[in-house]
Amino acid sequence: MNPFGHFQARVVEAVDALVADGHLPAGLATDRVAVEPAREDGRGDVSTNAALVLAKPAGTNPRALASLLAERLTALDSVSAVDIAGPGFLNLTVDAGFWYGCLRHILDVGRTYGDSASGGGEPVNVEYVSANPTGPLHVGHGRGAVVGDALASLLEKAGYAVTREYYINDAGAQVEALARSVHWRYRESLGESLGPMPDGLYPGDYLIPVGESLAQRDGDRWQHAPEADWLMPIRQFAVDEMMALIREDLAALGIRQAVFTSEQALVAEGGVDAALRALEDRGLLYTGVLEPPKGKTPDDWEPRPQTLFNATRFGDDVDRPLRKSDGSWTYFATDIAYHLNKFLRDFNSMIDVWGADHGGYVKRMQAAVRAISDNAADLDVKLCQMVNLLDGGKPVKMSKRAGTFVTLREVVDAVGRDVFRFIMLTRKNDAQLDFDFARVTEQSRENPVFYVQYAHARCRSVLRLAAEDLGEDAVEDSALHDADLGCLTNPGELDLIKQMAGWPRTVESAAAAHEPHRVAFYLQDLAALFHLHWTKGKDDARLRFVQSDDRQLTAARLALVRGVQLVVASGLDVMGVEPVEELR
Repeated sequence: MNPFGHFQARVVEAVDALVADGHLPAGLATDRVAVEPAREDGRGDVSTNAALVLAKPAGTNPRALASLLAERLTALDSVSAVDIAGPGFLNLTVDAGFWYGCLRHILDVGRTYGDSASGGGEPVNVEYVSANPTGPLHVGHGRGAVVGDALASLLEKAGYAVTREYYINDAGAQVEALARSVHWRYRESLGESLGPMPDGLYPGDYLIPVGESLAQRDGDRWQHAPEADWLMPIRQFAVDEMMALIREDLAALGIRQAVFTSEQALVAEGGVDAALRALEDRGLLYTGVLEPPKGKTPDDWEPRPQTLFNATRFGDDVDRPLRKSDGSWTYFATDIAYHLNKFLRDFNSMIDVWGADHGGYVKRMQAAVRAISDNAADLDVKLCQMVNLLDGGKPVKMSKRAGTFVTLREVVDAVGRDVFRFIMLTRKNDAQLDFDFARVTEQSRENPVFYVQYAHARCRSVLRLAAEDLGEDAVEDSALHDADLGCLTNPGELDLIKQMAGWPRTVESAAAAHEPHRVAFYLQDLAALFHLHWTKGKDDARLRFVQSDDRQLTAARLALVRGVQLVVASGLDVMGVEPVEELR
């Protein structure tokens, strides 16, 4: 149950009642009515803008309408007071019994708390990573992988039907360079002394075992063969090997995507031709000459007639070419075909997670999706900014294995999957992120991973110790559900319950905004409240969770602890992080 959704429904009911009684005109649209946490301490628990957004269409002033609504809302059993603030905001003070009901609900549903039907089962395609299969993943890929995977989990929790997808860029010059690089390593494995690898190939040591594997499979079959004979079979072998490596890297992060779509297969099946025919049928292709690029004009630029997509009609800055000077398709043309393929698979909602260097590509791709779907589909692109790798504040040197960068697997092996995943979500995706090996592994409140995990571990410790003192039956969920929660009268206890009650709203709002980092922020706030209350109990024995002379109060407080533990675990589930039972 989302408490804020509950009160939004009550506010709308109050509006409908005023309409029925003739106090308001019929036909008022209530879709802009919002209910959210009160913004100021001491000014209630929840606030609504209903009077502000409805006053003008109702032909009245906000405070007058607020007075009418306040009269209706005050009559609710769960509301103890309604205050009109400023130009017409309504602040509702909610009875403690309502919050106790929220805690009892958490104990009933466990880690599924926060599950929502707000998505209505809408199909959503989340495509992430999609790195060129030319080498191991680096840390930037890892950030996109975590953002995409956590977003997919968040959408699932909010009730969407999510497909996790990887687009294999296995066509084009980069993959041919990969094939030549593997052929070079293959010849080396057969004993040839070739000297330094030529420019334009991939020099990383990760291709040495690939060349050896090819030699084991095919012997010297390709050693002296002309390139025309070996390029295609070795290219496919190399892509398969690289994708196996990428899947291993992703599995180390706990990521397993359901669909892998091949660019090469899409082209071979006529996908690009079909996409361009669809655009041509809509009158969106023409032959024209583009203006020269802004800034310094490249030496190879020439004003020549090209097949252009009328992207400006759909919000792009300029129209876009679809064929290169050699007659081959541009990358944009194949990407249009791929997104048409998604649309034909019934995905009207698409989310792509890209690296920051693709920022200039967003408008044209969004324009293309609107064009090929007749404005029926929507593409949201999440750009992930750079990750700066540090150790004690000093930049980390590049990897010997990859040759040019630190591999994702090296970082995950060094700090662990859960630490990596959590840290990647502590900033919004479009903000740069510092990943300091020393900071992310230290046990201090400055480390958000430790701080949140410590809250979960502390909860488990309290429950274990209580079981030792009072018996296992005392901490069973059934016993805690039946506890007299009315004993929880301390402001800190009520603050914790209210924070937990906000988890479903966080799920729904973060899913609607496609912002999984909000989950990390929420968990840090909940952990901070719990640690604060725990510390107060350390100084004041009356606030401790276990009161040996008061079993009734102890049961209620253990229910509170169990609730915190379940909500933290629910949030970590969305992030793909395993809650820890204890920290050493």
